[in-house]
Amino acid sequence: MDWTLFGSALLSSTLFPGGSEALLLYRLHQGEDPVAGVLTATAGNVLGSLITYGMGRFGRTAVQRRSEKTDRHVKRAELWFNRFGRPSLLLAWLPVVGDPLCLVAGVLRVSVISFFLLVTLGKLARYAALAWLM
Repeated sequence: MDWTLFGSALLSSTLFPGGSEALLLYRLHQGEDPVAGVLTATAGNVLGSLITYGMGRFGRTAVQRRSEKTDRHVKRAELWFNRFGRPSLLLAWLPVVGDPLCLVAGVLRVSVISFFLLVTLGKLARYAALAWLM
């Protein structure tokens, strides 16, 4: 397992900025097995989203004391979630909105099973599309 790719994907899917896509593309360019790379990046990214979900689910009071910048992102994610419901979690890979969307899902206590399935499907599709385009 490529632990650097896994760690990059994990950090990229928390509220910290990052770019695991570039590292995946670099690894694929170096000749890494595309299936292994996609699965490693997906696993790290989903684990990071589960951490963000847990922060929302178990840290509701901390979420209420967020910064102004985070507040804007969380409000945007809440609008997406209220408008599109659980299927919006398929877009948890999107920049800016994706991480707060996972946080909002935790705050709203979305079922962890449906969260996991939808987020995994969306993130796997994104990494698979990148690998295929490479």
